[in-house]
Parts: sequence; C-alpha cells; structure tokens
Amino acid sequence: MGAGKKPVISDAFRGLRLAVKSRVFWLLSLSFFICGFSTNGLIGTHFISYCLSFGIPLVTATSILSFMGVFNLIGTTLSGWLSDRFDNRWLLFWYYSLRGVSLAILPFALMEGNVVLIALFTIFYGLDWIATVPPTINLTRERFGVKQTGIVYGWIFAFHQAGAASAAYGGGLIYSVFNSYTYAFFLSGVFCLLASLFVLMIRKQKDLHHEECVA
Repeated sequence: MGAGKKPVISDAFRGLRLAVKSRVFWLLSLSFFICGFSTNGLIGTHFISYCLSFGIPLVTATSILSFMGVFNLIGTTLSGWLSDRFDNRWLLFWYYSLRGVSLAILPFALMEGNVVLIALFTIFYGLDWIATVPPTINLTRERFGVKQTGIVYGWIFAFHQAGAASAAYGGGLIYSVFNSYTYAFFLSGVFCLLASLFVLMIRKQKDLHHEECVA
C-alpha cells in the first residue's frame, strides 16, 4: 500500500516544482489565498458573531448565512456556464472587485440595521462565494495543460485553505484588539480589490497551450 502511494506523492511535488516557476501559478495562488480569506475564513467563521455584535438575533444571523448557501449553488452553476463563454480573467476581476465592495459595505449595513442592504449583501455574496472556482480551474488548465490541471490546482487550492486559516485566526485577533470585526471586513475588502488586479496581470494566451516551464 505504501509503495502504491509513493508515485502519487512524488507526482504532486514534481508538479509543484514545475508550477512555482510560473508567474501564472503565483498570481492564481495569491488571488485564491484572498478568496479563502474572504469566504471560509472570514464569513464562514466570523459572520454570525459579527451580526450578534450589532444585536441581530442568532437565528436571524444563521438564517442569513444559510440563504447565502442557497445562492452560492446558483452562483457557482452560473459561473461555470459563463467561464466557458467569456474571458476568465475578466470574470475573476469582476467577482473579486464586487466581493470587495460588498465586504466594505456590510459594516455600514449592519451599523444602520438596513434590512434592504443586508438582504442585497446576502443574495450577492452568496452568488459570488464559490463563483471564482470555475474560471480559476479554466485558467489553470489553459496554462498548465489538462494532465497537470489536477495537481497544480490542488496546490492553488492549498493557498485558498491557508487564506481561510489566516482570516479565521486574524479576525479573532483583530476582535481581541479592537473589540470589533469591522477592521477585518474592511481589510478583506481591500484584499479582494488586490486580487482583482492579480488576475488581470495574467497574460491572455491564444496560441500557447501552457507555460514554457511545463514540458
């Protein structure tokens, strides 16, 4: 059994050695780090507590998060359809940009108790939650080829999880210092705007199958 696993592990690290030489890999990885930071790590971990700090009942806060999950299913499916028809770089640009704006607006919506803005945030953020996955996978496949996509995307996804862990810890740290999550949400919004610039730095390739570093 151990002998059977060895080639899989060696292939994974061989794929990583090839991928780290690519500028595209780092741009996608950094943007996906921010993706995880602004979703699982921030919203998934701290959203309910943030709502409670503004006096929103627990049941209401958890219901809002549940509705995000419903719209997430719709948004991810739609994103898959769009990623087969439009430039994936621009899709990611708009996903990250609009996510950043929504995260910056959320604190004001909660402070004012604006039900309409909170509802709009729930719908939009839910649609945008995992919408970044299909275009990120497409860009990985275009740059690294079909055979390398699984391994390279796996490493890119590792950055996503690292980002989520950073926000989960960082959000709690910010709360312990400032007694509020507001700075964490503003910071996440700024990071999302940076991610939107990262994806536009990926050169559009028409005739090349993948990066020169991948043989």
